[in-house]
Amino acid sequence: MRSPSAVSMMLVSTLAGVFMVGCGKADKPAATTVAGPETSAAAAAAPECAVDKLHLVKAGQLTIGTDKPAYSPWFSNDDPTNGKGFESAVAYAIAEDLGFTRAQVKWKVVPFNSSFAPGKKDFDFDLNQISITKERQQAVDFSAGYYDVNQAVLALKGSPAANAKSTADLKVLKFGAQVGTTSLDFIKTTVAPSQQPFVYDDTNGAKAALTSKQIDAIVVDLPTAFYISGAEIENSKVVGQFAATGGGEQFGALFEKGNPLVTCINVTIEKLKKLGKLGAIQDTELAQATSAPVFTP
Repeated sequence: MRSPSAVSMMLVSTLAGVFMVGCGKADKPAATTVAGPETSAAAAAAPECAVDKLHLVKAGQLTIGTDKPAYSPWFSNDDPTNGKGFESAVAYAIAEDLGFTRAQVKWKVVPFNSSFAPGKKDFDFDLNQISITKERQQAVDFSAGYYDVNQAVLALKGSPAANAKSTADLKVLKFGAQVGTTSLDFIKTTVAPSQQPFVYDDTNGAKAALTSKQIDAIVVDLPTAFYISGAEIENSKVVGQFAATGGGEQFGALFEKGNPLVTCINVTIEKLKKLGKLGAIQDTELAQATSAPVFTP
C-alpha cells in the first residue's frame, strides 16, 4: 500500500490510543572503508555487515529512497531528512545500528510505482509504505516486515458510506484509491464493490475526489486514514477498519533484486524489534486509535 500514498502536518494529538493504515543482481562496486562511528553490535557479530563491507550504491553513504510528497504520519513536513514521522525515524534507527552517521544518510526521490518496477536501482533501499507482495517479489527483494498494516475506509460524514458496518454495506459504494497500491487491490478483492473503483495517480487525487463527492470513500492504511481525517479533510471520518489476519499485510524495505544488503537490514530490524526500539518509534510517531470499528463480513 502506499498507503499507498500535500505537505504533511503534525499528527493530531487527540488521535491517541492503541491499534495495530520492480531485476537482476546489482553490479555495483563494493563499498570502501568509511570513516564513522563504531559498527553496531549486530554488525560486529556479522563481519559482512560492517560498514566497510556493505553493498552500497555509493561508498560511505546510505542512500534511501522515498516518494514526494512524503506523507504524514510516515514523514513530517514533507522532509524525510528531519527524522520525524514513522518511516524517517525507522530509517535513521537502521542507519545508526549499521554504523552510519546522520550526515552519511542521503535521501533520493523515487516515485512509488517506480520503486518496485524491474531493473537496476540507484538507492540502497526504499521506505515508502510498500507492502510486501508475491507479485512485487518477482522483481525486487524485501526486508522483513517493519509494520503490520490494517486497511481502513475513510468517508465524509453524512455520506452513503458513513454508517457502513459490514463489508456487505460497502459493496454498493463508489470507491477510489491510488494506482498500484494494495489498497486498490483490497477494494477489488475484499470489498468487491458492484462498480469498478476509481483509480488515481496518487493519494492526493483520491482525496480530492472524495472531497468533491465524486466518490463515496477511499481505502488507505489506518494511520493514514486517521491523519487525513484529523488534519486534512474536514467533516470526514474513519468509518472502520478490516480485521488483521495471521500472516497479514506488512510494509518492508525494498531492495534491488539480489542485493545482499537485505541480509544486514534484516539483522538490524530484528534487533530493533527485540530491543523495543521499533515499538517505541511506532508509539511516538503514529497516532494510534481504538475508535475505528472492525467491519463484519
